Amino acid sequence: MTSAPAPSPASAPMPAPRARFAWAGRNFRIQTAATVVSGLGNAAAPIATAFAVLQAGGTATQVGYVTAARLVPLVLFLLIGGALADRIPRHRVMVAANLFNALSQAVLAALVLAGTTPLWSLLLCAAAGGAGQAFYAPASEGMIMESVAAADAGKAFSVYRMALNGSQIGGAALGGAMAAAVGPGWVLLVDAAGFAVAGSLRALLKVEQLRPDVARPGLVHELRLGWREFVSRRWLWAVVLQFSLMIACVAAVEAVYGPVVAARRFGGADAWGLAMAALGIGMLAAGLLMARWQPRRLLLVGNLGVFLFALPALTLAAGAGLPVLIAAMFVSGCGVTVFGVNWMVAMQQEIPAEMFSRVSAYDHFGSIALTPLGTALAGPAAEALGLDGALWTCALVTVALAVVVLAVPEVRRLTRRTSAPVAGSPAPAPAPAPVPAAVPATADAR
Repeated sequence: MTSAPAPSPASAPMPAPRARFAWAGRNFRIQTAATVVSGLGNAAAPIATAFAVLQAGGTATQVGYVTAARLVPLVLFLLIGGALADRIPRHRVMVAANLFNALSQAVLAALVLAGTTPLWSLLLCAAAGGAGQAFYAPASEGMIMESVAAADAGKAFSVYRMALNGSQIGGAALGGAMAAAVGPGWVLLVDAAGFAVAGSLRALLKVEQLRPDVARPGLVHELRLGWREFVSRRWLWAVVLQFSLMIACVAAVEAVYGPVVAARRFGGADAWGLAMAALGIGMLAAGLLMARWQPRRLLLVGNLGVFLFALPALTLAAGAGLPVLIAAMFVSGCGVTVFGVNWMVAMQQEIPAEMFSRVSAYDHFGSIALTPLGTALAGPAAEALGLDGALWTCALVTVALAVVVLAVPEVRRLTRRTSAPVAGSPAPAPAPAPVPAAVPATADAR
């Protein structure tokens, strides 16, 4: 009996093409959309709050107090927020934090609209916002890392960071325009509504299917396990230590020295606003690159991006003109995203899913812990060294730290895996015994 001829390649059925964004699962799409909504308000709120302080007769010093009031509880509660987000489904932590922030911003908006804004009320509302962010941030980062397959992590994290950065750029512009047109109270009310919408969206996340509830040890014990996980990876704590010092320098440049130089040399705040916009556009532009580029040496390439962080300080110290400063800020923004995407891929690849939020909390805590000190010492440093001397110091410290961290072999050698399990697949129940010991624009790189 004659066998049937084999189908020719031309007649063989073609495999169904993969949808362009098939890697973007339901949880990723919801979390990204909610991040854009809340990001718009988050970027607008600080501008509106500053205007509210000034319109109430406050001073620049009081604006600084309100900013610090938000940062202190953020630092204090980050570790607890990370442990809690690994202990219960992460979307519940995010929803609760979003609704808490919606309430605190609504109260602040009501006070501003009513014209009754004593300093203590602004401080209290700002502190509430920082506390909510402390619980939200580790849960959010754990959720986004958990929601995509490792093979698609590079493009997914690039898209996520582009959405986040785009919302922050748009929110800052919108906040300034609205505060001038209708007053800061309405901007804060819009921010409160944005938090409520984002919380409602995040309530739709399906986390239980990915992380079944299991019996967990005490909170302090889980923090201890997270610490062991953190310190057991030399590449991790080395980079966090690098950023703790570097972000303090970068924050001094972005929050203190840059505006002062802009006022003296470039005509005022508008020039610095253009420079900061260029930083954000650079972040967006590099996101397009990182969606396609998958470098093999994750942290080696990421740390090359860190060298670019020093460009704004170098440009300001050298007395370059505004066009050169804008170009330097754009390139520096590109470096922020190059580092940030590679860092998120490395974290997703190397950290167990059940530890994402705790390790992320230690990462954020270490990275921003010295930022208040950096901004507080910026003025005395400029008086002692001169403004240009302080800028040169910040630039050289940033470059030196980028060089030093490359001396860590794990930083140079950490390699992207060609095949890895899907992040967000059912994680094994953690054993009851301990596991083996194993906020400036640039800060968003982390």
